[in-house]
Amino acid sequence: MSDSSRLKLSGLGASLSGPIGGLSDTPITEVAMTVFGDRDVVPLWFGEGDLVTPDFVRDAAAKGLEAGETFYTWQRGIPELRAALSAYTERVYGIKCPADRISVTTGGMQAILLSCQLLLDSGDNIVIVSPIWPNITSAVKLVRGVPKYVALDRKPDGSFKLDLQKVFDAVDDRTRAIFVNSPGNPTGWTMTSDEQKALLDFARKRGVWIMADEVYARLIYTRAVAPSFLELAGPDDPLLVLNSFSKPWAMTGWRLGWLTHPAALGEQFAKLVQINTSGVPHFLQRGGIAALEKGDGFLAEMVERCRAGGEQVFQRLSAQPRVRIARPEAAFYNFFSIDGVTDTMAFCKKLAKEYKVGLAPGEAFGPGGQGNVRLCFASGAERLSKGLDRIEAAIKAL
Repeated sequence: MSDSSRLKLSGLGASLSGPIGGLSDTPITEVAMTVFGDRDVVPLWFGEGDLVTPDFVRDAAAKGLEAGETFYTWQRGIPELRAALSAYTERVYGIKCPADRISVTTGGMQAILLSCQLLLDSGDNIVIVSPIWPNITSAVKLVRGVPKYVALDRKPDGSFKLDLQKVFDAVDDRTRAIFVNSPGNPTGWTMTSDEQKALLDFARKRGVWIMADEVYARLIYTRAVAPSFLELAGPDDPLLVLNSFSKPWAMTGWRLGWLTHPAALGEQFAKLVQINTSGVPHFLQRGGIAALEKGDGFLAEMVERCRAGGEQVFQRLSAQPRVRIARPEAAFYNFFSIDGVTDTMAFCKKLAKEYKVGLAPGEAFGPGGQGNVRLCFASGAERLSKGLDRIEAAIKAL
């Protein structure tokens, strides 16, 4: 990389890496920082609700801490957690997934970064189905890769669909992976099994990887679990499935996730974990085991809570003549547009400062996101009602 591409900050005598200069706070963070510390704001911008992690998960981690599990540990996760993840995968999807195909990560976000570090050389690209949570874009850029986007199409009812041919056409000689988040953030769009099979067949033929972000797989309202590439792929197919404890079990602050991958990649992921973090704290992994083994009841309550929240938001906002919104089928977001609102960043800042409610601007989510705003409905009915009152007031004042 030439010296001219490196970041130079005033007052510093040495430069920083070029990719850092191209990264900025996400537009969501930019909106949040305009009212940082204001407790009167109803926060519906970030991807988490208002429930604390359940007692049985916190108790398991506390017992590990009390037992002195505070030393360096297995880079790919303690054997007990990887065994629990293997059993969980078999129980949920009805497939065998040995523990040697699983690596524990410091959250789903680190799973994305590790995968990019594994796959990309400078100038390589990843084809990304968008609108999409911006972390994948930042991770690709950080390792000097190039993000390429294929936007979902918007249907007349406000929901989304994917034109797979557009994905196929976007793949070129420098494409190393196709990134798909299903169920999707921010749209709630969910890929069908037939679409997954077609994409997997294409990836096999072209020799490119699929990076499948399935963090919201259990938060779906039409079936027990969303379709997974794991149900279709063989153990050595070019597939990395990224997952997280954050959303299903209210563990966003724990930073605990996992990767499912061909067993042959285990050593490579161990190296990357060693370089990046040396591994997830031992005692936190005890909480992960408890979530997997004891968390079905809590998860069922979370799904019903989010189902009710999504319906509450849909009923309120669909009654507004200027709002274009679809009933959510998965995840815990409504992604909607408002007639007359084109600059969603300015609108969300105005909402935060003047109406005391926080939404995420659509431009944060890449191509296909412009002109929309995202609302997270993972909170309880009272908080949502308060936020919706303020959103409706802002819309009526336009």
